Amino acid sequence: MILNIVLNSIALRWRLVLSKNAQTKFEEFVLQKGLRQTRPREKVLEVFWATERHVSVQDLYDLVRKKYPGIGYATVSRTLKLLSEAGICRIVDLGDGVQRFEHKFGHEHHDHLICTRCGRFVEIFSPPLEKFQDQLVKKHGFVQEYHKLDIFGLCPKCQKRGGLKR
Repeated sequence: MILNIVLNSIALRWRLVLSKNAQTKFEEFVLQKGLRQTRPREKVLEVFWATERHVSVQDLYDLVRKKYPGIGYATVSRTLKLLSEAGICRIVDLGDGVQRFEHKFGHEHHDHLICTRCGRFVEIFSPPLEKFQDQLVKKHGFVQEYHKLDIFGLCPKCQKRGGLKR
């Protein structure tokens, strides 16, 4: 019990530090673009940061509206675009035509296995895979800016329900 409280306290402090780093990076980015840092943007970042899921603009808008009813959909959408441009979040395509976002601060790089039938996805953390990808880049003389690996197929449940969809 005490260990859990201590670990939760440490995790909360770490998230606060990372949150401040993200907020500072975002403020600097917005100023570099010649924009103003507004309270609504700060509130969108606050709600986004507290979300540990892949969210669409609509998902985040729904969460923001619960806490800050005066913030509009356009503000949420534009703020997510800025967060992506600033490198604070990345766009995730799970193959269903809906663009989702996940924040990057405090998270290891990861790839995704995505079920084409039910939409379930699994985040994959694999240092050997990352090393192999780095070797491929080097072998072919590329200078990597970023990468993502999304593997689409059928999850175990959907395989049991009806085999491969071709």
